[in-house]
Amino acid sequence: MILRSARRRGLLLFALTAALTATVLAAEPAATAVDSVTIVVSDLDRSIDFFRGVLTFEKVREYEVAGETYERLEGVFPLRLRGARMRLGSEEIDLVQYLAPEGQAIPADARSNDRAFQHIAIIASDMGRAYAQLREHHVRHASSGPQRLPDWNRNAGGIEAFYFKDPDGHALEVLAFPAGKGDPRWQDKSRLFLGIDHTAIVVLDTEASLRFYRDVLGLRVAGQSENFGAEQEHLNAVFGARLRITALRAAKGPGIELLEYLSPGDGKPRPAGLHANDLASWQTHIAFQDLEMTERMLRSSRAPFLSPGVVHLAGPDLGFSVGFLVADPDGHELALVR
Repeated sequence: MILRSARRRGLLLFALTAALTATVLAAEPAATAVDSVTIVVSDLDRSIDFFRGVLTFEKVREYEVAGETYERLEGVFPLRLRGARMRLGSEEIDLVQYLAPEGQAIPADARSNDRAFQHIAIIASDMGRAYAQLREHHVRHASSGPQRLPDWNRNAGGIEAFYFKDPDGHALEVLAFPAGKGDPRWQDKSRLFLGIDHTAIVVLDTEASLRFYRDVLGLRVAGQSENFGAEQEHLNAVFGARLRITALRAAKGPGIELLEYLSPGDGKPRPAGLHANDLASWQTHIAFQDLEMTERMLRSSRAPFLSPGVVHLAGPDLGFSVGFLVADPDGHELALVR
């Protein structure tokens, strides 16, 4: 009888613990989508022409916003912003020009291993044709040329990649997957440029970033690799480059890649005075159903807030009606939206 009672108490304790655990897990915020990426530009019309004419993006809409709610959201005063939503395949980006106040240009000495670095990876169905198109439009190289990652790299072998720059000097990547790697839709041969696979950010410490993106925001780890060698050096234009790469994904949208430079260790930290209107300041938009709970979780984790809290906008011009800005452990800006 005593043993049966003890067993019943043990089962009851287990059930209560399991129920409590399920309740806690259900209460944690989980990103529903990586919605879009915002790139700050100095001349919106020029950038629209570049992304549409060279990379075959479609312009979805243009907008212009100003006023107190947008100033609170962005932490910029006095704000007037003109933007364009652009689409390639299923993915979208925003090109935004701050008419007031104008931000600073990208530093001339910026490198791929600096922690302010961010890019988007645009998928091409044929690297040779993509590179020829970029050369035809006289784009500036960031890599020495397209690089084919070596076959010994099980996760990345056979992928072709090339870094180049837009008219403002933002780093962009064109990427081509061999058969059997990447999303199956990247094997479509009917178009040259297909969509955006991910945005990549340089981080100091992968584990610290995972505690933020995985454990707090609820993104899942989708893949990992360690890349090095001559091809990686020429791709990043960083001698001795050895990277730990971790791919994160939500249920929908492009991924977020964490790039940790194991060597060299001379990448500069993100400048402390970088603001949302500066050209080196990107924003990754991540969608949540329960934005208020997400805000509470982030405050508990002591994440730096760039907005005072959840901001309700006058309309969905920016692609969302409710949101706020926070910084990740390396200072990369995130717009958490609903």
